[in-house]
Amino acid sequence: MKMTKNIVTTFLLLLTIQVYGQQKGSVLIKNGTLLTITDGVKEKTDILVKEGKISKIGVDLKVPSGIKVIDATDMHVMPGIIDAHSHIGLDAINEATSPVTAEVFTGDAVNPLDVSIYRALAGGVTISHAMHGSANAIGGQSETIKHRYGTIDPDEMKMSNAPRTIKFALGENPTRVHGSGNGILPRTRMGVEEVFRSSFSQARQYMKKWDKYNAEKKQKGFKGMSPRYDLRLETLADILKGEIIIHCHSYRADEIYMLMNVSRDFGIKRLVFQHVNEGFKVAPELAEFGAMASVFSDWWAYKFEVYYSTAYNATILARNGVVTSINSDSGELIRHLYHEAAKTQKYGGLSDVEALSMITLNPAKQLGIDDRVGSLEVGKEADIAIFKNHPLSIYAIPMITLVDGIIEFDLENDADDMRIYVDPEEKIEVTLAVSDHETDRCMQDTDFLFKQ
Repeated sequence: MKMTKNIVTTFLLLLTIQVYGQQKGSVLIKNGTLLTITDGVKEKTDILVKEGKISKIGVDLKVPSGIKVIDATDMHVMPGIIDAHSHIGLDAINEATSPVTAEVFTGDAVNPLDVSIYRALAGGVTISHAMHGSANAIGGQSETIKHRYGTIDPDEMKMSNAPRTIKFALGENPTRVHGSGNGILPRTRMGVEEVFRSSFSQARQYMKKWDKYNAEKKQKGFKGMSPRYDLRLETLADILKGEIIIHCHSYRADEIYMLMNVSRDFGIKRLVFQHVNEGFKVAPELAEFGAMASVFSDWWAYKFEVYYSTAYNATILARNGVVTSINSDSGELIRHLYHEAAKTQKYGGLSDVEALSMITLNPAKQLGIDDRVGSLEVGKEADIAIFKNHPLSIYAIPMITLVDGIIEFDLENDADDMRIYVDPEEKIEVTLAVSDHETDRCMQDTDFLFKQ
């Protein structure tokens, strides 16, 4: 009887958490200082959220019946922060068995129980780009996730209808993993380019075969067979068709320029460079191509190929017309992206709007979701962060974070331990895994390639 009761209780708990993850909230945020990004600063202004979307923005809005009210007096209210380069919510990020693994997809392995998601919410981050790693020249497809912490259903974490993205990588990562590690192409930087060109050429031929088959099968009496289906080539073909955005791990200016040339040759236009530490050297060329840049604020010199950069990188890129964001690539730094954005004011003198755009609207553009999030506008999804003190101040404190109008983080009311299905007092035997990639998760899961 006791066992049956426990099963029922567990089932009800699971059901509750699953329903929680599916909710769209309604709430009235009163009397805040709104940092809208697209329409200036609005003092002592309200935001009415209905069913997960911003319904009204104005002064002294009436409280609809049954709507929760958040008093944001003396608080700053801004769009939820977006991280265009993250690996939280994933347990493994590199399928390092081939220089091309376009057929794999991080969305098939999202872990909603990862407490890093909650920690990101504690820094005002509502969306992150759960990326494949950088072991491969052409890695796997990535997933844009909403931080709906509390659900146990991985699909609830995925941002519905977000554009598809894929991870590419330049430089030492793919050459080290495949050339030095396995003695196969690419071993050099020119080998990385060859992987791109040969892969896209194969995808072109694959598309031609399918186009020919689809045209011929409509003819009366056709008895031919379809080409062999290949998920890897299907994905590469979708890149050529403009249906997938490339997000490419990059450091050196020569390689950044190389990929732009390859992209031009194959008619690829949707290109976002990640890290881009030497992007300032080719900023006009990036702007001319229409490529975007997702950068660190001041990380470099952590390995040889990235020994040279500047804290003015983001500003130089922005001043040249490149849509630029600041990312974390870290489960820890993701909580401090508002501090990282503030550095652009010390290094480059960006305005408040320009700096905040680098962690809101600009990463939304890079992920193709700027029509839905990234600014406080009527009709957009209610992903909102509320701060005590200005978010670009060193004294900023994230107080409340909402996703789809649901409060997912509340500094004053959340429990001390927000892990899901963990009893902090339970005594269990733990096997610890040792990782050498605490600061660079892009190379996670590749240790086996270097063991003698």
